[in-house]
Amino acid sequence: MHRLRADLPVTTDGDRKPHAGRDHVPTLPTSPAPPARRYRPELQGLRAVAALLVVVYHVWLGRISGGVDVFFVLSGFLITGQLVRSCARGGIRFRPMWGRMIRRLFPAALTVLLAVMAVSFVLLPENRWFQTIREVVASALYVENWRLVADTADYFADHDTASVVQHFWSLSIQGQFYVVWPVLVAGLALLAVRLRRGLRPVLVGVFGVVFAGSLAVSVWLTAVDQPMAYFHSATRVWEFALGGLLALVIDAVRLPRVARWVLGWLGVVGLVSCGLVLQVGTVFPGWAALWPTLSAVAVVTAGATGSRSGADRLLSTRPLEYLGNLSYALYLWHWPVLLFYLVTLDQPEPGVAGGLLVIAVSLGLAVLTYHFVETPVREGRLGPVLRMGAYRLGVLMLAPVLVMAGAWQVAASQKADYTISLDDPDHPGAISRLPDFTYAGAPDAPLAPRFISLPNEFAEIEPEQCHLSPRSVELRVCATETEGPPPERTIVVAGDSHAQQFIGALRPIAERRNWRIVSMLRGGCPFSTRSETVPGDQPCVDWNAHVVEEIVELRPDAVFTTATRDVRVGLTEETPPGFVEQWRALADAGIPVLAARDNPRYDFWPSICVEAKGRHADACATPRAALLAPEPPYRHVPDLPPNVRFLDFSDFLCTEDVCPPVIGNVLVYLDDNHVTETYMRTMAPIVEGEILAVMDW
Repeated sequence: MHRLRADLPVTTDGDRKPHAGRDHVPTLPTSPAPPARRYRPELQGLRAVAALLVVVYHVWLGRISGGVDVFFVLSGFLITGQLVRSCARGGIRFRPMWGRMIRRLFPAALTVLLAVMAVSFVLLPENRWFQTIREVVASALYVENWRLVADTADYFADHDTASVVQHFWSLSIQGQFYVVWPVLVAGLALLAVRLRRGLRPVLVGVFGVVFAGSLAVSVWLTAVDQPMAYFHSATRVWEFALGGLLALVIDAVRLPRVARWVLGWLGVVGLVSCGLVLQVGTVFPGWAALWPTLSAVAVVTAGATGSRSGADRLLSTRPLEYLGNLSYALYLWHWPVLLFYLVTLDQPEPGVAGGLLVIAVSLGLAVLTYHFVETPVREGRLGPVLRMGAYRLGVLMLAPVLVMAGAWQVAASQKADYTISLDDPDHPGAISRLPDFTYAGAPDAPLAPRFISLPNEFAEIEPEQCHLSPRSVELRVCATETEGPPPERTIVVAGDSHAQQFIGALRPIAERRNWRIVSMLRGGCPFSTRSETVPGDQPCVDWNAHVVEEIVELRPDAVFTTATRDVRVGLTEETPPGFVEQWRALADAGIPVLAARDNPRYDFWPSICVEAKGRHADACATPRAALLAPEPPYRHVPDLPPNVRFLDFSDFLCTEDVCPPVIGNVLVYLDDNHVTETYMRTMAPIVEGEILAVMDW
């Protein structure tokens, strides 16, 4: 199960009576008194509808509903109204305001994080521990969205399965907004005083600029890198700004009753239909996010219609109002409950009955959290009530999360600190596939690498041995270091991660024979003249052109790359024309090419299957005939350039009948399509022999 996107609702606290003190910002003495604050139950109902949509879409549809965007708009609307009223009453009191936010947000969130860590330790596969630990810490510190942004930029991190706390990304953005927005409003209030202008016109002008700028960034980044855009704070600010603008102008809006009735229902229908009509999982946030946000604006603008058939009448019902109160806790719980359910039953989807169970459990936990954690803390019945009491409470609640995560990290690191030597008799790996092999060790020794180490099983050259090519900031050139005399051979490894994984086999050879390994790699970008993975990926094409230029200047003894690729799972292996064209470009420069047949892809993670069902489970092995054709596709390509030497290691990844997940007590795959560095290291003698045979070195 690959990474899914999870949305989390946000909440705001009500106004409190201002107190005297110095931590406030004055506004204009002539500012008009703020309008009387009135409770709007339809907003709680709107929050409830958005919450239900997100839960239902996550549980059964596996899609994004746009509900989280509604929460962002409502947060901007409510907090802006609070800040403007505070300015009109004398100033923004930062300490008590942020203290209320801590009391409102921390208790439920940190309670869920503690529970998630405890359950994750028991239920999650070990290879997901480190991911969970780092994302729990990021979530507790309100930077989970930036953690996910970093992962989207990391090709290998992108292969992580869905995190059980991934939904904290929106809570992180909310927390960042609650820090920045009051400071911005306070600064603008001071500016308005200096310019002798009204506060509202200044806020409207600045919020309008923020709205337009953030929306433009959102549209651009969504087109360039949609996964990054989804979690990036800059692409979401406009949604808060939209709510802020609405708070500033709503009192001046006067609509006929019929218009408000129509507007309210248009908003509700628009919100409910958003996820069904739009493929929001691939186009959000961008322009598409205007649909749910403007739907929320319509409902808020419509307000109370006074009609028995108005949308506000439905949204103001007690059940929806109560569910709105539960929405924060419900969203905190529903995502980990869903993922734990799927992991426990080893299912990709919960089904109807399972989904109902997930929702029921999540709702029950939300009720308990709301009544026994959130409400007592918010109303002051739990926690310190002295000066800075909310901050002390925040530290007291945050400390156990960080301590527990740190202890788990230490324990996990100790368990992961386990490697095997090339001559380990208990872990022969690929050597066990040789015809004359006999076990000198234990045939059923503990598996290597440890499951917990799998996320670190991508072979690579150390970052400190890398530099950026002057040809392009996208081209990173890395080289192994040699001691003593100059290297006898230089081999360039070029292409995507499937070429990179062979570094695990080449490095032991290079260390023994005094070779130098140089890597020029880009995730998802095979060594080709065309865009093979993502249609129209011009940056990949340009990167490959720079790689050829770099190789021709370097004049290595050979270039190691892949000879084939699988389009998808099954018998889809091909040798694309772009591969051949790239080899021909090197042939013109007189540079040999070592082209290795690619390993097969799976529709599941063999390593996770082994951890759950055991190394000998039939379900974890796949028939060879379903993954590999009898002959590699390059044998049927005409007019191959003469500089290419083909290497086929399929017999060391599969037996005659099946492709097993474990060979020679070593896990072959770290995910559904990459070979572990440990297994590649056991292939070193085999790869060395094949290279020497075809290169006549």
